[in-house]
Amino acid sequence: LSILLSLLVPAHTTRSPDCGGILTPSGLRYLAEVSKPHAESVLRQDLMAPPAPDPSPVSPSRNQIISIKVDEFSLTLIPDTGMRLSIEVDLGIASAPTTTKEMRLSILADLHVEMNPEENLELVTSDCKPTLEEVQSTEEMDSKSSGSDVDKQINVEKICLEVSKLLLFPNERLMSLAAPFPITPSCQVQYLPLAAPMYSEQGIIISLQTTFQVAGTVIPLPVSPVPFSMPEPVSSSPSHLILAFSEHFYTSLFSALEQSGALNVSLLSSLTTATLAERITQMGSLFQEDLPVVLQAVTRSSPHVVLEEDKATVKLFLTAQIGAGSSLFQSFLSVNVDVTARLHLSVADTRMIISVAAIEDIELSLAASDVGPVLAALLEELFLPTIREEVPAQINAVLRQGVFLPHIASFTYTDVNITIHKDYVLIPCNLQLEARTG
Repeated sequence: LSILLSLLVPAHTTRSPDCGGILTPSGLRYLAEVSKPHAESVLRQDLMAPPAPDPSPVSPSRNQIISIKVDEFSLTLIPDTGMRLSIEVDLGIASAPTTTKEMRLSILADLHVEMNPEENLELVTSDCKPTLEEVQSTEEMDSKSSGSDVDKQINVEKICLEVSKLLLFPNERLMSLAAPFPITPSCQVQYLPLAAPMYSEQGIIISLQTTFQVAGTVIPLPVSPVPFSMPEPVSSSPSHLILAFSEHFYTSLFSALEQSGALNVSLLSSLTTATLAERITQMGSLFQEDLPVVLQAVTRSSPHVVLEEDKATVKLFLTAQIGAGSSLFQSFLSVNVDVTARLHLSVADTRMIISVAAIEDIELSLAASDVGPVLAALLEELFLPTIREEVPAQINAVLRQGVFLPHIASFTYTDVNITIHKDYVLIPCNLQLEARTG
């Protein structure tokens, strides 16, 4: 059965996914592995805390839990339903100064992720079965009565009520998935879950819609020609997580940058008005002194990203005002510049680093002139070297911080492998819990 993110019914008809991810069974195993020490510490806090004063005449300290060890902690996928959490905990219990016994606490819980009314993802427990049994004791005793005493001490029902706390990604971490992240000082990206995840044999599938804000306002983006669907992995992936981004996502990103003005660039040419006057005679009458020549390029329409097998390109549509003067800029030529540039994609921590790697094609055409007609060949000879060198450098300076990928707090991405396909980019990677600082 093909996994299609587009099968997820969007909450609103105007919303459709443009990226998403699959948390694989091996990703779930990793989350269980790193949650184990956390679960042990939560259980110690909950179960080894001093009991509340007991008004009854029976001594409250008859059973004291003296050790807790999480022996097994596993998360498995239940296709179409959710996840199953299985925990085995060894408890050491002192019932008198010289008497200790070992009990085994087993917890079996079914979990799934829902979308709450605030449209945040939330981990929910649908079923939880705790069992407590004695393993061995230093003396023969009535195990039934001792078991019920321990039941009172442990309060297994409370553990079930808060079983999701034992995982390392409770709801505040899930909410962090939809936090806004900066791209440039005035531009932010936000990934919004469109629906509760789906569960298949391949993993937990989440569909996301990207929104971009410029100066705090959500901007309208180009309409996606087709709903984004994510192809099924060829086989079960060894990676913890597979992220996918549509062509529309990248076009939207560059559109947001364009609308924020981040792609408007000022390029300093090696030419001066005097050297230009040698080639364009009417220049001499415009400028009496020798001034550096500057190209002020602004976008004239939205950029467009094209994804093909192993190749990503961006098409930029600029208009360059060519002029001189540092304090008072005086334009004498207006040139349309269409640039097609190869994009290079990589990942650092939780950010996608996008850079313009090489310009594949540039077209220059004269839009307006105060110095008479200028042949296309002369325009190219004079200004192509500056555009070819400076446009990628300036755009890379804008993008150098990278674009945050969808992620949950405290986890970063490693072993990243990016593959570019027609219409989408696939990023299989592994999760890594960041070491706590402080």
